[in-house]
Amino acid sequence: MEAPFSGVVLVSRGDETLLAEASGYAHVAHGVENTIDTRFAIASGTKGFTALVVVGLVAEGRLELSMRARDILGEDLPLIDDRVTVEHLLTHTSGIGDYCDDENPPETPPGLVTSADYLAALDGYPQQFPPGERFHYNNGAFAVLGLIAERIAGIPFTDLVHDRVCTPAGLADTAFLRSDALPPRTATGYLEDGRTNVFSLPVVGHGDGGIYSSAPDFRRFWPAFLAGRIVPPEWVARMLRPHTGRYGLGFWLPRPGVVRLVGGDHGVAFRSTHEPSTGLVATLISNDHRGGGPRLRRLDEFLTKA
Repeated sequence: MEAPFSGVVLVSRGDETLLAEASGYAHVAHGVENTIDTRFAIASGTKGFTALVVVGLVAEGRLELSMRARDILGEDLPLIDDRVTVEHLLTHTSGIGDYCDDENPPETPPGLVTSADYLAALDGYPQQFPPGERFHYNNGAFAVLGLIAERIAGIPFTDLVHDRVCTPAGLADTAFLRSDALPPRTATGYLEDGRTNVFSLPVVGHGDGGIYSSAPDFRRFWPAFLAGRIVPPEWVARMLRPHTGRYGLGFWLPRPGVVRLVGGDHGVAFRSTHEPSTGLVATLISNDHRGGGPRLRRLDEFLTKA
């Protein structure tokens, strides 16, 4: 039997709401129910925001896609191949060792809060294959991109996302929150045995994941992104061009004319899809990593019929 869904499903076309559903509990022990405006962790959905920060710096001439990561990292993370570029990291073709490999996930390193914590956690993983050889989804690559971005900009990565993505897109509910001190109107994630996910996640996310957001914020995000309010329009087009299979620069491209962000972690399930030609935005966001099954299929039906 499928577990009851806990989360939010929101489908819209422009100002028109086609489907809005909230169910389950944001906090089970206190009986706090999820609402349409509840904030949830979105795990790897964060990678799209990281890509936008990096590409924004590229558009300003402060960084180049062809720049070697080593030129910014210096002596840090010495096992990363000297030939790895920013573009390799953005397209999951870097081949660097991954501190959080989805195919063989290790225990989440405890106490990740600062950039220094992430730098230490990323160290010690050997290069897996030559840069550019093939696509292999890599969480660590986007954490490295977060470190690179803040070294270039000179301000913390979490502030970069706020200033360069959330503010221009009007995302009032999107922020890096401490997983052990969540504010009101924010869902706690739950594992299959009913425990919370507080010991299964970093304390504060970084370039590869961990930001919190809401379904209505993604209703605002996609039009802002496509309209060039976050990065210039020519870079929007470049980010949404397939670079490796069905992946652009930080965004999934499941089929022509459709762009998607996806995230999943312990107690986290997220998917937001946008079809620019119709203006359709379909978002599922849950505090249970098992989340969505039939609802995801229903969202796909909206996209198919649009």
